[in-house]
Amino acid sequence: MLDLKTIKDDTKKIIQLLSRRGGDFSYLYDLLEKDQKRRVAIQNVEILKAKKNEVSRNVGKYKREGLDIEPILQEVENCSLEIKALDEMITLYDEEIKQTLLLTPNIPDEFIPIGKDDSMNKELKKVFEPKRFDFPIKSHYELGESLDILDFNRASKISGARFVIYKGMGARLERCLIQMMMDLHSNEHGYTEVMPPYIVNEASMYATGQFPKFKDDAFKLYDDRNLYLNPTAEVPTINLHRDEILNANLLPIKYVSYTTAFRQEAGSAGRDTRGILRQHQFNKVELIKFTKPEESAIELEKMLENSEKVLKLLEIPYRVMELCTGDLGFSMRKTYDIEVWLPSENKYREIGSISNAEDYQARRANIKFRRENDAKLEYVHTLNGSGLAVGRTVIAIMENYQQKDGTILVPKILQSYMGIDVIK
Repeated sequence: MLDLKTIKDDTKKIIQLLSRRGGDFSYLYDLLEKDQKRRVAIQNVEILKAKKNEVSRNVGKYKREGLDIEPILQEVENCSLEIKALDEMITLYDEEIKQTLLLTPNIPDEFIPIGKDDSMNKELKKVFEPKRFDFPIKSHYELGESLDILDFNRASKISGARFVIYKGMGARLERCLIQMMMDLHSNEHGYTEVMPPYIVNEASMYATGQFPKFKDDAFKLYDDRNLYLNPTAEVPTINLHRDEILNANLLPIKYVSYTTAFRQEAGSAGRDTRGILRQHQFNKVELIKFTKPEESAIELEKMLENSEKVLKLLEIPYRVMELCTGDLGFSMRKTYDIEVWLPSENKYREIGSISNAEDYQARRANIKFRRENDAKLEYVHTLNGSGLAVGRTVIAIMENYQQKDGTILVPKILQSYMGIDVIK
């Protein structure tokens, strides 16, 4: 959530920066006008309360002097009614201001590329050259079905479209990838392992910025507690510290979180309908950091390196993109995408995002820290990154390690986990 004072102090610049995302943010002028009316109403309440107290003090005096107290009581009643009306108006203003801020995205970093969509993203580097195949390339779903390690038909029978059943070595590959990623990030990169609940409450969804903007993408449970299936490990893991004051000496706090994620994919009708690229249910290893404000930029670069390490160990070609303003996530100030090479599509596809929300999520989730005992409270910065999306990593392995006879070589780093060197 944006800071109202920041908007007020430099409204024109904030609107200009937000407009780089695309869209009209001039409504923030109306927001400030509403805030001014709210402040006037609060001042009037204080004036009326003082007047009410002053008038009330005369009741005893009038009684002692035998004077009619009805006019005074009426004036007190009138003050009470005016105060009540103003309090209701203030409550309404508060809610309207809150809702507007909840629907306003984060301010893009001033130095990221300006553009309307992903075509304007900036390529920063490529790692590993794509392999040249001397035989017809198969897609991951063709390989998966021919090897009987991915079953889409039975998954559709059980659950519907955009689900898959991993079988045999397909299931083992998915499981071993999760273990390899968790081992790497916890043992080598110093993240604390977390396996949070798969079900989250509404407050958790608002805290990270999923709600109200992306409510249609969430799977809601038929439950009177407003519970939802977790859309990404970012949600429960950021909320670990909701409404907490963190020890400054412990920052940065680093978690590697494994969950199964669930998404409606409401806006993706007709896109990536074949295979496991875009599923309603998928496994994900997520990296989360809570940092001091002045350290978040360098911690973002470290997180990018941590995510890249997975693909370097797997020896899969990939590239790193800096997202432009029009492709930036709702809650984020700056994001890097890691895109992996998919031979069947002859192009790079996203496999992970590494983002810095700065204090945007911390304001929504009320996560603060204090530098010293007598220092004022400050909001932490929150970062999250894929470490990686497991299903898409499975795709990348299957397609990049396929052989002419339809078998799939197992990357060296996974052979000790899987106990085999080829899937056949």
